[in-house]
Amino acid sequence: MRHIYRCPLRWADMDAYGHVNNVVFLRYLEEARIDFLFRPDKDFQQGSVVARHEIDYKRQLVHRHTPVDIELWVTRIRAASFTLTYEVKDPDQVYVRASTVVVPFDFATQRPRRITSEEREFLEEYMDADKAEAKAEVKVEATADEEGGAVAA
Repeated sequence: MRHIYRCPLRWADMDAYGHVNNVVFLRYLEEARIDFLFRPDKDFQQGSVVARHEIDYKRQLVHRHTPVDIELWVTRIRAASFTLTYEVKDPDQVYVRASTVVVPFDFATQRPRRITSEEREFLEEYMDADKAEAKAEVKVEATADEEGGAVAA
């Protein structure tokens, strides 16, 4: 399952070239991530921090009055981190593909913490196994090509 966030475009998001500035896309991803993680019914109010962003810009997004969709899903769950993957898109094109590694965090002790069973259960609802497996297969193939032999995943 995927979480869909309808993100409004603001006049201030546009730069001198007339398109949404690259830095603004990180704010869009943050809005989608907050909308996903902090809900009245299930959330990560114990705290979490971003450990890594990876972003690929595919097309320019020109300012307009209609929102852009951000699809968000989970591609990896580990003991003390999880990866969210996003597509900023319209029905006919993708503007950005990105991922964020999120680490649950205990702000009282200033240390990472393990994902709780409730959090894991929530994240698993949004796990896109097909996307995660496809990404893993690409990495294995690339590693095999680089080293000239097969590599076990």
